[in-house]
Amino acid sequence: MRLATWNVNSIKARLPRLLDWLDGVRPDVVCLQETKCPAESFPEAEVAELGYAAAAHGDGRWNGVALLSRVGLDDVTLGFPGEPGFGETDTVGPARPEARAIGALCGDLRIWSLYAPNGREVGSPHFAYKLDWFAALRDALEEDLGEGRPLVACGDLNVAPTDADVWDPALFVGSTHVTPAEREALAALRGLGLRDVVPRPMKGPNPFTYWDYRAGMFHQDKGMRIDLVYATADVAGRVRSAYIDREARKGKGPSDHAPIVVDLDSLN
Repeated sequence: MRLATWNVNSIKARLPRLLDWLDGVRPDVVCLQETKCPAESFPEAEVAELGYAAAAHGDGRWNGVALLSRVGLDDVTLGFPGEPGFGETDTVGPARPEARAIGALCGDLRIWSLYAPNGREVGSPHFAYKLDWFAALRDALEEDLGEGRPLVACGDLNVAPTDADVWDPALFVGSTHVTPAEREALAALRGLGLRDVVPRPMKGPNPFTYWDYRAGMFHQDKGMRIDLVYATADVAGRVRSAYIDREARKGKGPSDHAPIVVDLDSLN
């Protein structure tokens, strides 16, 4: 099985690039984030022409996630139990969760496509929301793992696991994405038995997956590794190769993220 995850930063803006990439790379399952697309407007017909079933979760704002699969798409779950929302509501009660998680059974794997909140500023309500979201995700994945099924949770988690995962740690002091609290949230996921599948870069020593659009950041490799693939031990043991498709970050009108591609041996 070939599994991929990609923050496309708007499915509408990136659709021609996505379709060309799907046709060339031919992943069996693709996790997409930041689709910025209402679920009812997701381009299901276009991806179906390439053999993919699609499930989308989105409301057309800045978030949105989706799953594409050529190996089955069953037991689709939009969001996860206990997932918090953010902001004010027009009705009494908690805010409605944003479109940041979608899970499904794809072949022999339970797969989650995840788009963690950014957090914006340390100490802000957005930062508290991010930590609450991770805590709820941890509890939900623990319950999911109780089913004993091989599982992959991947996507744009908006946290760099270590200082080696940012191009200059000194510049990030006091910023989100690198704080002890955020890294502890990731460690809590790994504490469930999930393993960090670190992909190899196609160029240079750094496995970065995101580069700001500012001029020169990508070409100077001033990036971050914030797109992650966390897998149960049985899945991690099946990894034949994993790489960051840096070529997909090049050219006209790219996403600011590159896809990660993971090749898995068949389940024995």
